[in-house]
Amino acid sequence: MTKVAIILSGCGVFDGAEIHESVLTLLFLEQAGAQYQCFAPNIDQLHVINHLTGEEQAQTRNVLVEAARIARGEILDLKELRVDEYDALVLPGGFGAAKNLCDFALKGENSVLNADVERVCQEFAQQQKPAAYLCIAPAIIAHIYPQGTKATIGNDADTAAAMEKLGAQHVDCRVDDIVVDEQAKVISTPAYMLAGSVKEAASGIEKAINKLISLV
Repeated sequence: MTKVAIILSGCGVFDGAEIHESVLTLLFLEQAGAQYQCFAPNIDQLHVINHLTGEEQAQTRNVLVEAARIARGEILDLKELRVDEYDALVLPGGFGAAKNLCDFALKGENSVLNADVERVCQEFAQQQKPAAYLCIAPAIIAHIYPQGTKATIGNDADTAAAMEKLGAQHVDCRVDDIVVDEQAKVISTPAYMLAGSVKEAASGIEKAINKLISLV
């Protein structure tokens, strides 16, 4: 049975992992007959956002502890992820992917990755194991894969330009479609970068997960 590692970035669209994208990922993996294990870095979030008001709160929260909410407690510290034990990788979006897994939301083309995220993603790429990056998470692709690797966040011009300055080849993409770099075995889809509903987000994520499994 295909085993897939999932990297979550917290819990909540504005400061962590996008919950709908994360749950849809779990659902479509299970429907495809794959096993999965969730991971998250054991670090503090960049900040905490009140999702009712949109205001920043004077709190400190841990990415792994928050991500455990989505995984119903079935989650491991990212440091424990051994790439040899898995066939594929998925990174759901949410601003946590660009705030906690890296600092793309703050520094754009000058961003850097969390060390454990970098290690894991690079090892999947080096071992030519397929990976799917959803929503804003494809901003990480340019840090991991060779110059010119195809990726998408939809059609936001500023975000696409920052990704291209990092070295990716951005491809505009509809919410219900995916972009695949066959040579790199990396898949991306806009999800909530464009989606206006769970149904719209699901349309691209399902295609991404099915393509991921087909590449294993």
